Amino acid sequence: MSTRTKKRYIREDEGFFPPDSVARKVWSYPTSALLGFIRAVTIEHLDPDLAASVDASGQVLQRPGLRYDRTVQYFATVLYGDARTVIKSSDVLMKIHSRARGHNPVTGGTYDSNRPSSQLWIHMTAWHSILYVYEKFGPGPLPADEEDRYWRECAIAAAFQPIEPADIPTSRAEVREYFEAWRPHLAASEAAQYNVDFILDGMRTIFTTLPGWMRAVSAPVIRAGVVATYPHWMRTMMGVRQSRLVDSGVTAVLRIAMARLNRDPEGQAKFLQAISPHGGPVLAPHLRGEAPESSRVWTPAEARQAFGDPRPPLVQYADMLREREADAAEDPYTHGHHDPLLEFATPKAEA
Repeated sequence: MSTRTKKRYIREDEGFFPPDSVARKVWSYPTSALLGFIRAVTIEHLDPDLAASVDASGQVLQRPGLRYDRTVQYFATVLYGDARTVIKSSDVLMKIHSRARGHNPVTGGTYDSNRPSSQLWIHMTAWHSILYVYEKFGPGPLPADEEDRYWRECAIAAAFQPIEPADIPTSRAEVREYFEAWRPHLAASEAAQYNVDFILDGMRTIFTTLPGWMRAVSAPVIRAGVVATYPHWMRTMMGVRQSRLVDSGVTAVLRIAMARLNRDPEGQAKFLQAISPHGGPVLAPHLRGEAPESSRVWTPAEARQAFGDPRPPLVQYADMLREREADAAEDPYTHGHHDPLLEFATPKAEA
């Protein structure tokens, strides 16, 4: 493991969630790192606009490990980072997505990664997937009061993306309604099916720095575990098949494996830092029980005035649209680009 993966961060404060946050408990369970994120990013591809954006840039296939790492880093930062780091990372995410726009050859329309409906789709598939794998392969369903709190915290996390607050589901029933409303709009293009298959084989295609034996042993288990979470209509759309027998068998195996890993927080932290060199260190202090310098919990409005761009993401997006109309915006990404990365903010490093 490189020295970079061993970096330790010191948080200034609790950020936007208290230590007893239900979301923090769920997202820090071992099911999230591989099963939850792979489920989320594969299901995201059923949005034709997201699939077109990913295919146009080519980054999932060109730099899969980096793409995964940065996805984990952003979500981990929102939940476990201090307020300053979250706000600055939110501003960076807006800039990254500002160039992810163009013509969708499948629908004939346009895609825009900062479009509020697209951002909500990404946000909800992630938060739903992380909870779903926690329930299926982890401790099981949350008590009703904790689940209600989980979805309220989901709405707080959405404040750092250009998402309309009124559109955010805040209960299990509303989440079901949200996904049912999306279903008629979902489709799997050839590019989407290819990317889904590529990501499902992530132990071979993404996490190439892990030991060969570990990748060989875990690859079929991780793939089967994620597929076991898909409803059958979704498997048909994605072009993947798996028997009920495999579903049952892999579920039993993963429940045992995840429970065992959960009993070893230090081992979990090391594994996270191996598969996500930027995201792992953000989550590690929580796994180790390390307190921040201050116990303050901020609101998004307070923090945005104190750090970074004072404009909320929706206002930033409206300004970006005006820049495009004035032909003053940066050009969209080109396919297979090697443009310099815009780095997310990080908490201060331990001396």
